[in-house]
Amino acid sequence: MSIRILIADDHRVYREGVRALLDGDGLVTIVGEASSGDDAIHRALELRPDVILMDLKMPGVNGIEATRQIRNTLPDARVLIVTMFDDDASVFAAMRAGARGYILKDADQEELLRAIQAAYRGEAIFSPTIAQRMMDYFTALPHAAPREAAQPFPELTEREREILEMIARGQNNQAIANSLVLSIKTVQNHISNIFNKLEVADRAQAIIRARDAGLGRMS
Repeated sequence: MSIRILIADDHRVYREGVRALLDGDGLVTIVGEASSGDDAIHRALELRPDVILMDLKMPGVNGIEATRQIRNTLPDARVLIVTMFDDDASVFAAMRAGARGYILKDADQEELLRAIQAAYRGEAIFSPTIAQRMMDYFTALPHAAPREAAQPFPELTEREREILEMIARGQNNQAIANSLVLSIKTVQNHISNIFNKLEVADRAQAIIRARDAGLGRMS
């Protein structure tokens, strides 16, 4: 029996390319496509595919949030992230959302099929470059300075962590912009990135996460 695949990607040409790459080999069957995160959620519930190939950057709900929602509703769903982004923040956010693997879009047919089969078996699978980055990340942790290793939210940049600290102290966007000499738009962009990386829906949830981690305490 072939593995039933749902392709979730906002680029039609890429979806067609994956279909051409996989169709006809007998190992997998493409049962559907989705062009947005919302569409991926609905199609996953409708089709119950064996493996979902999920892009990260899509209109509306992004791939990480779509993965989280799918996994919340279908705990046995096997989501394989297929993306161009290989940064640590995206990788760890995807894993926390419940993805079974993470490979890059330059993967050839053999690597993609191997990743699909591994995800179908319930194994964790990563592109070689992603696996190496993760090994380097965790290998470096014991050698970091104690304060650095204990820093909350390692997926955030220093600027994002600074802004999260100010949010946790109750400062609004204008106050943050004035304090850091940034434009309101830049602050809003940073906050959007923070919400995405922490997988929170709004400022209130971000404040709770930050204060639970010890941020926002007045010295």
